[in-house]
Amino acid sequence: MQDIEQFAEEYFAAAADADRERYFALFGDDVVVHDDGRTHRGLAAVRQWRNEVPPVRYDLRKVAGTVTACQAVTEISGHFPGSPVTLRFTFTRDAQGKITLLDITPETQT
Repeated sequence: MQDIEQFAEEYFAAAADADRERYFALFGDDVVVHDDGRTHRGLAAVRQWRNEVPPVRYDLRKVAGTVTACQAVTEISGHFPGSPVTLRFTFTRDAQGKITLLDITPETQT
């Protein structure tokens, strides 16, 4: 399994890639994604959610954690209200490295 820095870089590169299958390949079939007050359960629901996300630019700021549970703080910019915004992506991954849980929340300044 790749280290967390490599994983985070691959995740955000795949998220920005026009080839959506590259992105979806990172997720397990039973993945749960929490984003913007909504919960998406299963890969089919994640596909539908992701297809609603406009093209954006990701600027990875910080990565911490372990290969199975990590967090990445990223600045996201694009053509959407409030751009740019800094978000925290909290990932849980299985033994094969597939994402099983993704929680996306605003990054709070401390």
